[in-house]
Amino acid sequence: MKKIVIAIDGFSSCGKSTMAKDLAKEIGYTYIDSGAMYRAVTLYCLQQQLLKDGRIDEEKLRAAIPDIHISFVPNRETGKPDTCLNGVLVENEIRSMEVANMVSPVATLGFVRQTLVDRQQEMGKAKGVVMDGRDIGTVVFPDAELKIFVTASPEVRAKRRMDELIAKGEPASYEETLNNIITRDFIDSNREESPLRQAADALVLDNSHMSVAEQKAWLLAQYHNVIQA
Repeated sequence: MKKIVIAIDGFSSCGKSTMAKDLAKEIGYTYIDSGAMYRAVTLYCLQQQLLKDGRIDEEKLRAAIPDIHISFVPNRETGKPDTCLNGVLVENEIRSMEVANMVSPVATLGFVRQTLVDRQQEMGKAKGVVMDGRDIGTVVFPDAELKIFVTASPEVRAKRRMDELIAKGEPASYEETLNNIITRDFIDSNREESPLRQAADALVLDNSHMSVAEQKAWLLAQYHNVIQA
């Protein structure tokens, strides 16, 4: 059976990562969370105090980025990959609101995007990958055989994100979460470097009112349509 590249793009908190992980596990593909890579760089900036008063020390980050190593290791309990930053597990840390509030400004930096896009393209050379993010179908893998663009209302996404944070024991405010999502949507869609766009040949999935099982069935159907064509 031929292997393909599956690119899943869309707005924040649409459940892209969950559906991409589940799809990859179901079809035996490698899952790559591109968003986690940008979050890991953001966490590095916070750890190294390269973010102060909302401003990024671009000079120091540019010098450091070749030595920022991001990898993924299987989680024995979930069977899904967790993110490591320079060999340290940071899966929980990169999902915090502190990181969420700063990831979009970090991701707008051209040298950050180019570095991570190069690494992502290298990961996908052998195909058999599912990658999700903001610019996978438009920039990272413009020739991907299957492209999905995921969307949902900001209110639905805020509720999902808040529930996720509460489940992890983190304090969460609906208003703060909603504002964060709206702000990230604007930044992601209007940045100069690789803005969030729906690829012309992407299939749109509005999952505002879909269950996880319904999404999985829909994605599997699209996958089988492509590999059987």
